[in-house]
Amino acid sequence: MKSTQKDYTRYRIERAWKTFEDAKSLAELKSWNSSMNRLYYACFYAVLALFSKYQINSHTHSGAKTQLSLHFVKTGKLEKEFGMLYGDLFDLRQKVIAQRSTLSTHLSPHISNLSAHI
Repeated sequence: MKSTQKDYTRYRIERAWKTFEDAKSLAELKSWNSSMNRLYYACFYAVLALFSKYQINSHTHSGAKTQLSLHFVKTGKLEKEFGMLYGDLFDLRQKVIAQRSTLSTHLSPHISNLSAHI
């Protein structure tokens, strides 16, 4: 059976809601970084659903942020607050990724050294 654009849009919306529920569960566990990550992805999946409905393509997270602003926030189709929320979640996600990378780079030699002694 061939999938349609409506099917894809519906799938992305369902995925957004499921991911949002995951974010709430992680917040209840006080797993803040993971919860924030899930919140970002819930929004990202909703944005992809919106893009699918209007046949807008984006191949990167940064591109999705730009396209959302260009086609929906600046035109008034979406409230500016949503665009700001999405941008804030995007920025927080980037900071967490950078922190994990820095932490990994810093800890890797120490873990290797420790592993050699086990």
